[in-house]
Amino acid sequence: MTLRLVPKLSLLRQNDTCRLIPSRFADVEDSVLAPLADSDGALRDLFDLDNATSERLRGESGLLPGIGMDELVFGVPNFRIINAAYTYARPEGSRFNDGERGAWYCGFSAETSLAEVIFHKTVEYSEINRFDDSVTYQALLADFSATFHDLRGIEAYLPCLDPSSYVASQALANELLDAGSMGVIFPSVRDPGGTCLACFRPALVGNVRKAQTYRLTWAGSPHPAVEIQ
Repeated sequence: MTLRLVPKLSLLRQNDTCRLIPSRFADVEDSVLAPLADSDGALRDLFDLDNATSERLRGESGLLPGIGMDELVFGVPNFRIINAAYTYARPEGSRFNDGERGAWYCGFSAETSLAEVIFHKTVEYSEINRFDDSVTYQALLADFSATFHDLRGIEAYLPCLDPSSYVASQALANELLDAGSMGVIFPSVRDPGGTCLACFRPALVGNVRKAQTYRLTWAGSPHPAVEIQ
């Protein structure tokens, strides 16, 4: 496939990139239904029910249209968390992926990842006009050493950084993915001066490990208090 305008390629060697996920998903060995079980038999039934609706397990069995099981990873630390990033795509997609295939999004710093998460959660609360919640996020660190397409400092790709639209960025991402791209480095839209990575390939997400846990508390204001736990 020939792209109309190809972003530059940059060799990235970046350790300790930060991805934040809700803490309830940080230990994906456990079913969220487990607390409802009062016996081993009931627990097995609940796990069967949970697994039947698991997009990650469907992907690891080759049953998802957007990603093949040969692309997913197995047998490395936190491989289920890595695979979940690619098999659980939001129906409307995100900045550099559509609704059929996810990506591993991370910031070059925890501050950038927090800014991105806080923005999207605040949008959710704005829609119901209620800023009253407390949620915890697990920080996941990962290391990268690969060549990615790089949008930094290129004016032609400003539409891909539109704060209110993913149309241009998803179109570019689909073209790049089809052409074999490893992913996209881009300026954070929510943290001025910050940098983000959308990695398209699970095998490139290296040395994933847990770091701090953050609690974000909205108490009547769109600006949450942030605590490290």
